[in-house]
Amino acid sequence: MTQHGEVRPPRSMDELVAEMYSTLRELAERAIGRARGMSLDATDLVHECYLKLSKASEYAGLQRVEFVAVAAAVIRNELVDRARRRGAQKRGGDLERVSLHDEAVLGDGPALDLIDLDAALKKLHALDERQAKIVELRFFGGLTSEEAAEVLGVKPRLVADEWAMARVWLKRELSRGLS
Repeated sequence: MTQHGEVRPPRSMDELVAEMYSTLRELAERAIGRARGMSLDATDLVHECYLKLSKASEYAGLQRVEFVAVAAAVIRNELVDRARRRGAQKRGGDLERVSLHDEAVLGDGPALDLIDLDAALKKLHALDERQAKIVELRFFGGLTSEEAAEVLGVKPRLVADEWAMARVWLKRELSRGLS
């Protein structure tokens, strides 16, 4: 709907990506920067994201934060898939375990092992689906608490509280090596 109340037709995926391209690049750059040993260009990641999103017609017409939420999931999956392929190519790879401190767990600290993070997020999803989604929206999507709250249909304070709890849980889970 426009500011004058008229209904706007749903945007195509091409229109959404064109409108959100710089945001997608920022998400990709941030995600790649947090990933250990990724030799992937942000532009390539955005293009992979577009190719995957363009195959699904249900994504046309999404609002900005909804689109970023979906793109965050696609970026996460693509990075994890690449990390797995890289590790498989090297028969266990040279994936080095990272000891995490407060700023590293879903912050601006050292790079994370995406395979470990993905496994931890799957465990968190089994325990608390909303917290896992919040991590995905905040970490991979770069959304604020307010934007994540809009996507989830909850209050921003709840997102902030659950983000804090999820970070603590993930820090503990990742520090024990996902045993």
